[in-house]
Amino acid sequence: MRKKSYYKLAKPDGWDFYTGKTINYRDNIGKVIKCPNVDAGAILCTNTVIHASKNPNDCFIGAKIPCSAFEVTGKPLVEDKIKCGFKKLKIIKEIDDLDKLFGWKYSEVINPIHPFKLNPPVITEKHIELLKTWASVRASVWASVRASVGASVGASVWDSIGASVWDSVWASVRASVRDSVGTSVGDSVRASVWASVWASVGASVWDSVGASVWDSVWGYIGSFFPKIKVWKYIECHLNIYPFQSAVDLWKMGLVPSFDGKLWRLHGGEKGKILYTSS
Repeated sequence: MRKKSYYKLAKPDGWDFYTGKTINYRDNIGKVIKCPNVDAGAILCTNTVIHASKNPNDCFIGAKIPCSAFEVTGKPLVEDKIKCGFKKLKIIKEIDDLDKLFGWKYSEVINPIHPFKLNPPVITEKHIELLKTWASVRASVWASVRASVGASVGASVWDSIGASVWDSVWASVRASVRDSVGTSVGDSVRASVWASVWASVGASVWDSVGASVWDSVWGYIGSFFPKIKVWKYIECHLNIYPFQSAVDLWKMGLVPSFDGKLWRLHGGEKGKILYTSS
């Protein structure tokens, strides 16, 4: 009878997340590895045990994206609803298909689409209609995506995905949109007084613009989870992602922003304004 399988995440190079230099799981496939503190007691969340989980998504407590994943087996000495603690583990194999393992688009999370690296389209009525649809639902996106994803895979997965997308895309997109909107606001006055204008109205404008861009990021992140069938806090049909309009725009190379009065669509290498609502 085959022993029960557990899952262990490690750094992309196979080394443990805890120290980065204690155990290399890839180098020990087919072997039994032992906890360095083998003679100490067995207490979860300490270095007295090696941690693994029954559910691979629970492994993100103590791990992060990017990662490698391994199927392991052993006898847990201590456990709770999320983690199990072992003195020794046998490394069965490395798991290559992490999208299938986790049940969400890991491959896109580690290589997210950067909209401003795409060639944006000429704005047509199709894009304006997508923008209108997005404007009608964006108020719900933060609460809906966060709650729905958290309920599906757990807060630790959500935190790791958010950090990964922030590092890869969000900070760059936000900076480009800020510069683009700032130039647009500045164009309405003489360039020589732009600094004083931004000092007086820029903060409040940017709060709105920044929030609207972040909402698009939330919408894009939600699309990584196709197995979620019901999205919280918004009325929508079963199996239909309610924030798909933002995703469609994002994948076309377009990012919406809203300054409290006007909607804009940004695209291209520097997030240029391609459309402004009247």
